[in-house]
Amino acid sequence: MTKAELYRKACMLPLLPGVYIIRDKSDTIIYIGKAKRLKTRVSQYFREGVPHDAKVTQMIAHAFTFDVIVCQSEFEALVLEASQIKAHTPKYNILLKDDKGYSYVKVTKGPWPRISAALQKDDDGADYIGPFTSSFAVREMVEMAQDCFLLPRCNREFPRDFGKGRPCLNAHIGKCMAVCSGKISCEAYNEAVQGALRMIRYGKKDIVKQLREKMEAASERLDFETAALLRDQIQAIERVAAGQKVVMDGDTEMDVIALAGTTRAVCAAVLRYRDGRLTDKREFVFHDTTDIEQVREEFLPQYYLDGETIPKIIAVDKLPADAEALNEALNQTRGSKVELYVPQRGDVAKLVTMAYTNAVERLGRESGRYTREEKLLEEAAQMLGLKAPPRVIESYDISNWGDGSSVCGMVVFKDGKPHRSGYRRFKMKTVAGTDDYASLAETLSRRAAEYEAARRGEKPDGPQNQFATLPDLLLIDGGRGQVGAVKQALKGTALEHVPTFGMVKDDHHRTRAIVDDAGGEIAINRNRNIFTFVTNIQDETHRYANDYRKRAMKKRSYAATLTALPGVGEKTSAALLAHFKTVAAVKAASISDLEEVKGISHAKAEKLYNALRNGV
Repeated sequence: MTKAELYRKACMLPLLPGVYIIRDKSDTIIYIGKAKRLKTRVSQYFREGVPHDAKVTQMIAHAFTFDVIVCQSEFEALVLEASQIKAHTPKYNILLKDDKGYSYVKVTKGPWPRISAALQKDDDGADYIGPFTSSFAVREMVEMAQDCFLLPRCNREFPRDFGKGRPCLNAHIGKCMAVCSGKISCEAYNEAVQGALRMIRYGKKDIVKQLREKMEAASERLDFETAALLRDQIQAIERVAAGQKVVMDGDTEMDVIALAGTTRAVCAAVLRYRDGRLTDKREFVFHDTTDIEQVREEFLPQYYLDGETIPKIIAVDKLPADAEALNEALNQTRGSKVELYVPQRGDVAKLVTMAYTNAVERLGRESGRYTREEKLLEEAAQMLGLKAPPRVIESYDISNWGDGSSVCGMVVFKDGKPHRSGYRRFKMKTVAGTDDYASLAETLSRRAAEYEAARRGEKPDGPQNQFATLPDLLLIDGGRGQVGAVKQALKGTALEHVPTFGMVKDDHHRTRAIVDDAGGEIAINRNRNIFTFVTNIQDETHRYANDYRKRAMKKRSYAATLTALPGVGEKTSAALLAHFKTVAAVKAASISDLEEVKGISHAKAEKLYNALRNGV
């Protein structure tokens, strides 16, 4: 069947929930999906003019026919979809494969054993705890145990290296007991190692209590060095526990999930907490797709309804479109209530941010060598729905004078960094009074006219002229009204289709969100990188616009001082300031110096000289 025939067939489907199955010419199932309304969902694949990402476009190109199964509810459709995907593993569905191996905690033999994370078991006589399914969790557990029990991380061998050289930085900042000094007994060291292993195996429960009892016993037998070491370990455990995200309350059973995307792939990161400890981290990368919401909708049911253990709590960065049906399926599969929610604040919200960071980092590794700025621009493109990373960003802010006139500052960020040679200033020519909307409209109209003049060859065309460059993104300091004014002003110009957004501040003058001309807001405070990036752009634009206004006010003040002199109007005042730069220099000038200014005769110079000397 042709695409047009498939579209006509899809338009005949009912507006009921169900599952649709797309096949290619060989009758192989290539995609299975669910829909709240079959007609709406399926027809969008085959309607002309509907944009799709690379993966969906390829799937549509291979589609030859489709079948549907009508269900009684969205819940039934979700469960049926999950079972069908498991049975057929269609080519264009997201398939939950990752590259996980096993990891271990390695404990060396000998009187001075060391603890470390290992990716495999070697035949080296060491003891290995595991296997664990997450190398990330193993590294986190080992580092936390080393921090809590002040264990060494250096390459020195004990007792061979006792007293050879000064203790390392970790010892000086209280993160190591300084075994290399030779002042720690072998017995005390092994007690610390065993304590660290107990923490790795069983968590921190009751460890502090045991250490306090040992510290008190050591004090009673006047073994103050051991008591001091145990005291330091207790303080380290309390300090680490106060800020770490690896160990939570002992009965916590929770998964934390966040998704991140670039213009090439989407990644889902899952952090698993069992018995209060981070026991696993899993990452799933889906290539050739940029539709993060579609991946979110498909990922969660496939992950949990395919035999994965369902925890009591699932904290996510955003709920999928079918959250209600998914929650019902999770409750039914687990046999008890499951809390699926988006945490707004507190420790769990921080864990969601931690999962998001891991997803972003994985995408960075997948993409090869990424600079920080490239990652940032990829994230910005994904968040704003741009087709490509915005390499050239222009930002605008209006600054008003007390007398009602206005100026505008334009700053440029190129490849994620300030491009100061591209900064420009605008003084309003047509706007009377304080009107930010009209001032922005005039500024952007003039900006578009400059670009068009460069294209026609009437103005310089090249990298030296910022106006000759078409920006990838326009950011306006302000909300819906300001963006609407700019969009209206750019209609019919060469900049009409440049993505334009506003930068909105909260009551404390901190950047809160990105907004479009329809008033739709994109929250950025959950994404620390984008939040910092946009805040920096907004602050730089505000600084530049205000700096221009202050300079102009100072210059106007100087000009007003000179126009008070007899025979000096605005033109003469401007000529004097252009020549001498300051009012003080004008006052110090001789008659011959004043004659050098264009438009000032000898007679006028004498008159001006005398007026300046007499303080007129």
